[in-house]
Amino acid sequence: MKYVFLALGLVASFAVNANSDFSTDTGQVVTAGGKPITLLGEPVNVGDDAPQFTVVNERFEKVSLSDFAEKTVMISVVPSLDTGVCSTQTKRFNNEVSSLPSDVVLLTISNDLPFAQKRFCSTEKVDKIKVLSDSVWRDFGNKYGLLIKDMGLLTRAIIIIDKDGKVVYKELVKDISNEPDYDTALMMVR
Repeated sequence: MKYVFLALGLVASFAVNANSDFSTDTGQVVTAGGKPITLLGEPVNVGDDAPQFTVVNERFEKVSLSDFAEKTVMISVVPSLDTGVCSTQTKRFNNEVSSLPSDVVLLTISNDLPFAQKRFCSTEKVDKIKVLSDSVWRDFGNKYGLLIKDMGLLTRAIIIIDKDGKVVYKELVKDISNEPDYDTALMMVR
């Protein structure tokens, strides 16, 4: 019974956080099936210092960008792992890890709850990348301007941060139902 209350509390907390208007409109618009959606937060651009952020792993342990100091970090951002395109994107990057230099870290970040992420990774055998959740604080989404207004989800994007902490590549996918440009992202991270 206590697990039911814990789950309900997490869902309630998630719903409150998802609907909170605590960030500013980025002025950036992407589409979802052709319908415009507004992004919230502070957008980053190529050449910017990558903002520090904190997300959680499958055990609700804090994970921060600083945990990957002196590594090149590629962040694959997806709205929800339980959708076809997000699943395809995550599995594609998981399969590419072995072809990348050893000093490259691949992260997938979504606003899915860690429980759902853990289930997805287990079912789909995603075990070479780190799958992280921004569902607790929305810290990543706000600091990178990727939070979809009124949905509580992240938009689809690819961000690459070099060893010096600079944003060196950004793809903001114009329609979240489309896949990112895998080839260019992988070329840039190599």
